Amino acid sequence: MTSFSRLDRSVVGRWWWTVDRWTLIALISLMAIGIILMLAASPAAGERIGVSSFYLAGRQFVFMPIAAAIILAISMASPRTVRRIATFGVLIGILLLIVTLTMGAETKGATRWIRIFGFSLQPSEFIKPCFAVAAAWMFAAQKEHGIPGSWIASGVGLIIVALLLMQPDVGQAFLVIAIWGTQFFLSGLPLIWVGIIAAAGILTLAGAYLMLPHVTQRIDSFFDPKVGDHYQINRSIEAFGNGGLFGRGPGEGTVKAHLPDAHSDFIFAVAGEELGLVACLIIVAIFAFIVLRGFVRLFSENDFFVLLAVSGLLMQFGLQAFINMASALHLMPTKGMTLPFISYGGSSLIALGLGMGMLLALTRRRVAWNVGS
Repeated sequence: MTSFSRLDRSVVGRWWWTVDRWTLIALISLMAIGIILMLAASPAAGERIGVSSFYLAGRQFVFMPIAAAIILAISMASPRTVRRIATFGVLIGILLLIVTLTMGAETKGATRWIRIFGFSLQPSEFIKPCFAVAAAWMFAAQKEHGIPGSWIASGVGLIIVALLLMQPDVGQAFLVIAIWGTQFFLSGLPLIWVGIIAAAGILTLAGAYLMLPHVTQRIDSFFDPKVGDHYQINRSIEAFGNGGLFGRGPGEGTVKAHLPDAHSDFIFAVAGEELGLVACLIIVAIFAFIVLRGFVRLFSENDFFVLLAVSGLLMQFGLQAFINMASALHLMPTKGMTLPFISYGGSSLIALGLGMGMLLALTRRRVAWNVGS
């Protein structure tokens, strides 16, 4: 790839010289770390669920190249194409959320998955990046063309949040609200609305606490060690303690054998035990770099839609990573949310590939190369 000339006007040539290669390298680094940790966590997880030692790792290795291919393919698209993909994704995502509620299988008291062509699909993963881009388009359209875009974006967001809460999936609903709130604020939200939204968020959280038993249990157990089951979080903290500065070495950890969600929600604990504190800080730094790098690319951006869309995508990506790592460290109540590109999960990997592909497409340097609008 590095042999491309700056005078190369092919699609791939223009892509290479306009895409944010540093962010691309950071994403590849996360994928590489994810492969290492999945190889470490897969045998113990496979034994618990009655499959072969590297069954989960094998499935992850199938989805990882697909996610990488999606990142590359979407990153070559123009902003107009990205908008169209996102709008179509929101419409299909809402339909699949409805189908999930009526036909999905219940797991641990929640209905979040649907079987399509023999594969388990979690529609909420895909609707997050699509909503971030589609809502940005609506907010920008209101400012540029005077249509009631903020009301359309808010209405669509309300429908998505309502469907997610019916599953129930408070974590994904929170991410959608965070995306919408960030974009609403950046689009020129009056200060009085900031207070209204904050109050609505508090009331929503209070309602979830009062009406959803699993939310009640998780919040109560976080604040009171005597309440609820602390088995997983205790094993997670134990893993970080065992790892020390430089870890026990890949595959040498023991806590993963006793941690049911070591391959998914608590993959960061596996990193803590086997790779150590230094490696965990590097992982945190990579996530921080991607988010900060994305915002830096916006400093010279004149397209209001791109500004809002990239901000929404970065909010989703960064906040999801923070929630996963903070939960593993018992800095907040546990929430079943994957660590981007590291945790096990086909739907998560492919959806994150879609979102990061959109991010790279929207942050490409378009002025000099005229790659579309």
